[in-house]
Amino acid sequence: VQLQASGGGLVQAGDSLRLSCAGSGRTFSNYAMGWFRQVPGKEREFVAAIKWNGDSPYYADSVKGRFTISRDNAKNMAYLQMNSLKPEDTAVYFCAVDRKIRRTVVAGTRWSYDYWGQGTQVTVSS
Repeated sequence: VQLQASGGGLVQAGDSLRLSCAGSGRTFSNYAMGWFRQVPGKEREFVAAIKWNGDSPYYADSVKGRFTISRDNAKNMAYLQMNSLKPEDTAVYFCAVDRKIRRTVVAGTRWSYDYWGQGTQVTVSS
């Protein structure tokens, strides 16, 4: 199983970015997908997740109303649209695949995901 995250970059506060996650090696349409982020010295934190069928997007309070998670199962892709970016959104962003097939309620914990992409850096300047 491989995940490839892309789309990060350096932007100014208030700008938007769209992250993409390309998956291979698993029938991703059967698994929830999640996005997490991490800054040096801190634990990886949950950002957003979406069910295997695209239902029930779930967000961390810190990004609710600004970020939107989506997926295209036909392309084995997941996305994170990030609007109104803030300097505190600066982090390395990781996509991940749920370890449980067709989980009924998306999970916001790291240990619920068993495969991770390599991360893409997002830097938001003030």
